[in-house]
This record gives sequence, C-alpha cells and structure tokens, in this order.
Amino acid sequence: MTNDLGAPAQPLAGLRVLELGQIYNGPYCGLLFAHLGAEVIKIEAPRGELLRFRADPSVESREFLMLNSSKQSLPLDLKSETGRAVFLDLVERSDVVIENFSVGVMDRLALSYDRLRAQNPRIVYARGTGYGAEGPHANLQAMDLTVQAIAGVISSTGFADGPPVKTGPAFADFIAGVHLFAGAVAALYQRDRTGEGSLVETAMYDAVFPTLASPLSACLARDDVPERVGNRHSGLSVAPYNIYAASDGYVAIFCVSNRHWRRLAQCMGHPALLNDERFTTPYLRARHMDEIDAAVEAWTSTKSRAEVFERLAAAEVPGAPVQTVEEVARDPHLVGNGMSQTVEHPVLGSTVVPGSAIRFPGSPPICRLAPRLGEHTRTVLRNVLGYDDATIDGLAHDGVVTIREEEPAGSSMEQ
Repeated sequence: MTNDLGAPAQPLAGLRVLELGQIYNGPYCGLLFAHLGAEVIKIEAPRGELLRFRADPSVESREFLMLNSSKQSLPLDLKSETGRAVFLDLVERSDVVIENFSVGVMDRLALSYDRLRAQNPRIVYARGTGYGAEGPHANLQAMDLTVQAIAGVISSTGFADGPPVKTGPAFADFIAGVHLFAGAVAALYQRDRTGEGSLVETAMYDAVFPTLASPLSACLARDDVPERVGNRHSGLSVAPYNIYAASDGYVAIFCVSNRHWRRLAQCMGHPALLNDERFTTPYLRARHMDEIDAAVEAWTSTKSRAEVFERLAAAEVPGAPVQTVEEVARDPHLVGNGMSQTVEHPVLGSTVVPGSAIRFPGSPPICRLAPRLGEHTRTVLRNVLGYDDATIDGLAHDGVVTIREEEPAGSSMEQ
C-alpha cells in the first residue's frame, strides 16, 4: 500500500485513535500511533488537558508540543450528556481509545469499557493506570515521581553516602506509555483474528518493575552491595563501568567483556594493565573496582570528551560523552536521522519535538505542530461524524465543544 505521493504508507495508516491522554503517559502512547500513521484525535476538556497550559495559560507548554505532534484537537465536555453522546458517536467510528485517568473516572462518566464495547464491539480500549485496576494500591493517585518512589527506582539511584534521588526524565510515565502502545497494537492484531476488540491495561508500577533487573539481582544474591552505588554497575559486578572526568566534562565507559578491556587498555596506552593479575578476568576487575576506576580516570582526565569518544569509538569500546540536554537536542546524529526535529510555533518560535524511534524503510517521520486547542473541532465533527455547521455551532454555543476557527501559523514543518 502506498500513499498519495507513491511512497509506502505508514504501518498504522487507516486506524482512527481517540486519545483522552493527560500529561505524559497516555499522550506518548498516542504520539506513537500518530508517528506510525494513525489518525489521532485528541479529546480534551474544553479548556485543554493539564499539560497544555502548564506554565502560562495563554500559550501551550513546550512539553505539550513535544508529545502531541501530528494529532487533531477536539475539546469535548464529557461531563455533559451531549458531550458523551458525541464521544460515543466517535467511538462507533474509531479503532482505539486511549485514556490514563485515575481509576474510576471513566466509570463515573458512564464511559466504561463495557459501555464503549456496546457502542462498538471492535473497539480496543487502552487504559494506562498507576497501579492497575485491582490490588491494594489500585485507587491511589499516581504520578511519575510517586511510582518511581514505590517501585524502588529512587532508593536505588544516587550515591551510597547520599540521599535517594529520582531519575531526571519522567522515566515511569514514558516506559508505561510504550507498554500501553504495545498492548494496544497486540489487541488490534488479536482483533484481526477474532473480529472483536478488547480491554488492555498497563500499570506504571508493573512496567517499571522489570527495569530493576540489576539492583534486584544483586540484592537477592549478595548482602555486601549497597542500595545505591552512584554511577557504578547496580550489582557492582562490572568494571570499568562508571562516569569519568574529562578535561571539559565527563564521559561514560563500560567494558562488558575481556575483549573490551583489552582494547581499552591499548587505547589508553597502558598495555601493562593486561598483565596485572588483579585485572585478568571480569570477576577480578569487579573486585578491584577502585583501582580500575583510578587508572581509567587518570587517562580520561587529560583529554576532552570528544577525544575520548573518538578513541573509544575507533577501538570499538562502549563509551560516550555525558552531554547536556541542550547538546542532545542539537546532536547531529538525532537531527540527521529525524529524531530531533524543529517546528515553528506562532508564539514560542522554534521548538524541538521528537520524531519516532520506531522506523520503517521509506516512511520517514514528519512531525506536524501539535494542534492548538479546538483547531480541528469543526473538521472532525464534519468529516468523521457528518455534523453540519449549524449543529457544530450549537454544540459550541452550549459549551460542549471548543472551536478555534483560524489556522495557526507554522502548523507544519518542512522535512
């Protein structure tokens, strides 16, 4: 199948997704659908979802712009009977519903999975939660920070002599969003075989748990490993594995095999290290971690990040400069492969948004600017539901929908 330009169609072209996402979790799941060609209609409260105007009530936040590219905006009052009726009309003509409200919200809105399934037996209902629909924590409020806390992420991050530290990025939200996307796609595949949709759920707590593989294994196997080990390996079983000072910042180096260690020693100009009986096996190197780290940093500290990175790459040793967030946004690798893209916002100007990490040959990700609130209300109601302008105007008059009539400048970008 090809698109109108003769290029291969995106893998999920033809699917219609209704996204009731908030903040990061649900919106990232919806973003993955949009990047892969699905029509994603973002259903928001009449004044917009929580992330849209996080800092300034007059302009979209940059976080919102990053997570809502290539979607359509339809603000809809689901607390009103008319708004729910419009939503159910959309459900009847859609394939997937994504939501990450607190447990019970959709039930209170009379929009439970059973109600949506009655409207459309083929609907896939993708529900993102903090702790799942069952269990002692099911009804707790959950945000990325609190899930990191309860899931052991914070207690295992930081240095042994310091307090626990959260991860910098919103780790729990995003990994759960990826799991939710995978579950929804699996449910669509199942639908192709059975003809029926299904409910699929991903809890943030559940999604985070497998990432504890190293610290949990160390905890169960040994009693001499501190809960927090700084930048060293969580199980203190690999060396070198650390962040080392360079002349202009820091670099990361990780030798997982004897081959890597041999090449690093040669790269450092210290082949004598290979004859040191303390360093001949991975087990012994891990037992002499302090000496290994001292030797490596004595080398890295005399060179720039770029020089260390270049030498490690030439020697095929895993390593990388510790880049700032601003450096990452401008990294020629991410810019060159389309992962870091720049769009023009009518108020904020140039801003960076992510492309898709899931790639198919011939289908480069092209990001359209995240929609302004109500930008597509009239288009969706007219084209998807067949409502006439008088009906749409009546919905707007009653506060059921929000309409933004003018087309914002910079609504797309050139690839």
